[in-house]
Amino acid sequence: MSRRPPLIALSYFEVAARTRSFTAAAKELNVTPAAISHQVKALEEYLGVDLFVRHHRRVSLTPAARVALPELQEGFETLGRAVDKIRAYGEERLIVTVCAEPLFATKWIVPRLHRFYARCPEAEVRLQASLHTVDRSRESDFGVAELKRAGVDVSVRLGYGRYADIEPQRLMGLELVPIGTPEMVASVDAVDSLSRLPLLCDSTLSRFDEPCGWKEWFQLQGGDIGTLRELRFGNGLLALEAALAGQGILLGSRDLHQAELEAGKLVVATECPLHCDQAYYVVSAGAGLERPIATQFREWLVDEANLPA
Repeated sequence: MSRRPPLIALSYFEVAARTRSFTAAAKELNVTPAAISHQVKALEEYLGVDLFVRHHRRVSLTPAARVALPELQEGFETLGRAVDKIRAYGEERLIVTVCAEPLFATKWIVPRLHRFYARCPEAEVRLQASLHTVDRSRESDFGVAELKRAGVDVSVRLGYGRYADIEPQRLMGLELVPIGTPEMVASVDAVDSLSRLPLLCDSTLSRFDEPCGWKEWFQLQGGDIGTLRELRFGNGLLALEAALAGQGILLGSRDLHQAELEAGKLVVATECPLHCDQAYYVVSAGAGLERPIATQFREWLVDEANLPA
């Protein structure tokens, strides 16, 4: 059998040749530039030909490298497809990777997961929580390629539901009401009195093209805003914990704080909702591009969202 080519060295060469930089290649592969240089040098010795011309702070391809690079890249793409087939075959056992905004993942999906397992007992759900699922602009560039790049089968996204090459399904609108501990809410006797209390903010909601927060809520009620004392938190879970600790009034969703409201840990301060333009949407690669388990999980999410309150 002929000696097989050194695949690691070839892969390092391909990235370095594509980026025209040992430093950029090192960053992409998460190794040191010295490691790139070492592998390229070993490959040149193996082949008996120079692949790069070394300049002061850059490299350029030799004619031999330029000729070989397209077929080498095609070869790695073929290897990648083969590995994907092996992985898909091995994971056809019903493993589904799901990613959602942290508050939604924790307070909405997790409490309901037992019902999905009852429907599909062989499934294994790998749930991730990430603020990268928040689409801040009306026109999002998130699509199938981003799903695959992230290794995600199903994503629940908070945004406007407009995507270039992916068809979203609406799960839940975003309607916010002031909520707090019974002790904190006891001091609220009018809309204006809220503005004198500490107001807890999920910063996620202030970054949209059309923010939905306390300022917008007070403007909707026609109250005297004055100077608001807003305490900002990086995500909804942190803001919820602050509300439970009695640190202020939270502008939150009944749907996502249902457990705390039913337990009496939090109560609604005033029945004056803020209807936001944003909503929660579920997306996946779509028919013909996703495994059956991804379709099943997406359909289950839609069914759960349509259950009567």
